[in-house]
Amino acid sequence: MSESRVTMPRVSETIDEFYVVEWLVAEGEPVAAEQVLLRVETDKAIVDVPSTVAGTLVSQLVAVDAEVTTGSDVAVIETT
Repeated sequence: MSESRVTMPRVSETIDEFYVVEWLVAEGEPVAAEQVLLRVETDKAIVDVPSTVAGTLVSQLVAVDAEVTTGSDVAVIETT
């Protein structure tokens, strides 16, 4: 088993700061590749952030209402 970090993808050419609206997967739950893990918000839209790998969500690295920036780590997933 190994761990993989999920980073906040670039979703806009002009916006790099987002706020976490909600987590859709709890720590300890299984996750599929491309499954939406969390939703973040800008002043213009709500954006889904998918997992890049399949496995188990080990850690949510940002809390609801916290700010997250493009390229920062948002979750840790244990892969098999």
